[in-house]
Amino acid sequence: MKTPFPFAGIIFDMDGTLVDSEVIWREAEIAMFKDRGHIYTDEVREKVIGMRLDEFFLKLIEIFGLTETVEVLQQELIDRMLPLLADVEVKPGAQALIEYVSELGVPYCIASSSPQVIIDATVAAQGWQELIPQTYTADLVAHGKPAPDVYFYAAEQLGVAPEDCLVFEDSPAGATAAVAAGMTCYVVPDFHSDPSRFKEITPHVYKDLCAILEELRTQA
Repeated sequence: MKTPFPFAGIIFDMDGTLVDSEVIWREAEIAMFKDRGHIYTDEVREKVIGMRLDEFFLKLIEIFGLTETVEVLQQELIDRMLPLLADVEVKPGAQALIEYVSELGVPYCIASSSPQVIIDATVAAQGWQELIPQTYTADLVAHGKPAPDVYFYAAEQLGVAPEDCLVFEDSPAGATAAVAAGMTCYVVPDFHSDPSRFKEITPHVYKDLCAILEELRTQA
């Protein structure tokens, strides 16, 4: 006899988890800072990856001594990103994983650090509007990842206790947020994240979403 599926709700991070958009964010960010005479290194980017845009730019204003407001910088980056999202590639195994989750009978959603306009454009680019009808931005809460706020909010919207949720993440900031919310976090490290950085966060680290799907199939 199969045991019941152990999670009552599932939450997907988006950038770097479901879609290979971190390479696009990186491209847009490098160009944006190059226009201002700054070299945006991978070492600098690692300090801000996974953060909400306002907190992302507050940190980069501190690092680079930028004089523009957070609001101006956010809007410029969004404007640079939107035309690029039509070509964003889906992560290996993401489509099959989403379809599998949709058939499990448990509520699920996206909870992302990206602004809602970026989430909507990304979901539309993949044709996921009906497959993932619930999406939530960290702009709705007081603090972005690595604070747990957006994951608490998503669980509340799903009507599920945080400790009964499973989260899929790619970054240390996101995984830290999920674990701080009391959730189980499965991680597929994106190119920007050293897998060893997750050792103190979660034991559930996988090579790709296909491996996670195989794991879920043993649990359902």
